[in-house]
Amino acid sequence: MKILIPTAKEMNTNVPIFEANPLRPESQAVLDALATYSAQELESFYKISAEKAQEEYDHIQALKDETATNYPALHLFDGLMYRKIKRDNLTKAEQAYLEKYLMITSALYGVIPAFTPIAPHRLDFLMKLKIAGKSLKSHWQSAYEESVKGEKLIFSLLSSEFENVFPKDIREKMVTFKFMEDRDGKLKVHSTISKKARGAFLTALMENQVTSVEEIKKLSFAGFTYRDDLSSDKEMVFVK
Repeated sequence: MKILIPTAKEMNTNVPIFEANPLRPESQAVLDALATYSAQELESFYKISAEKAQEEYDHIQALKDETATNYPALHLFDGLMYRKIKRDNLTKAEQAYLEKYLMITSALYGVIPAFTPIAPHRLDFLMKLKIAGKSLKSHWQSAYEESVKGEKLIFSLLSSEFENVFPKDIREKMVTFKFMEDRDGKLKVHSTISKKARGAFLTALMENQVTSVEEIKKLSFAGFTYRDDLSSDKEMVFVK
């Protein structure tokens, strides 16, 4: 079993520092492509301010020079979903659960265990970066496939941008989740609600040591409960 979550743009570096691992060849190739951009070119590439572009340029150069500070991925990312994941004061069982089952999908590092040391960076699969003539998605597809090869159960909390990096046969095996809110009898899907719900859902999985679809159906968290009438074998729906 594996649980997959995406990276986030927001990062928090006020967390423990870890010693870096050597970059895998696929990551090095992405870094080499990014390192060809000037700070000014990164401003246009990322569609960000000059100040943010300079910050990103410094991150890339630090990675290239092997001077970047590394942090555990699950603690470094700090988007809406991540802030709803229980990450501190974990029990031994909760820590072991995350170490065994949780994987983070990255456009720079590949599919990595939750506590892998990584450096601050900005990159996702919507960026039009070419590596040896290939798109980021094509560049990473075989490594993404390899990361979950042989897994019988894959829980995906990914956005489509990350999910679509996996080949079709892997995507067809995934169990996905939809989080909806009941507003005056009308069911709504909202990006902010969904992101927060994913984090709360992952916390519920960990706290309850869930390893099966049947166990998921019994969960309730942050006001959400499972709705069998709205769900299918491959998409489980929770309503608040």
